[in-house]
Amino acid sequence: MTDAERPMLLEHAGHACECGPDDGGDPVLDARQIPHALRHGAVLGAWAAVRPGEAMILVAPHDPVPLLAKMAHRDPDVIGVEYLERGPQAWRLRVSRAADPG
Repeated sequence: MTDAERPMLLEHAGHACECGPDDGGDPVLDARQIPHALRHGAVLGAWAAVRPGEAMILVAPHDPVPLLAKMAHRDPDVIGVEYLERGPQAWRLRVSRAADPG
């Protein structure tokens, strides 16, 4: 499989590793591309990489309420969720991490 044929699962902006374009927006994780058995772990790993005051866009094949509850349980009082699109084919959410106080 060539690089052009691989699905783009995570487009991350604001980094200096030169692994892709920096468009200045929130990184997008399209969970629809991830096998079901790995999906929650992949999203939780991506969430762990979101720094305080930043956000990611999550695209899911259904309303990810159980996953959001798991994320909130791990990081109470830190997660913010804004629905950008509500199905039926995809749910797009902006999931943000609260900025550090001070």
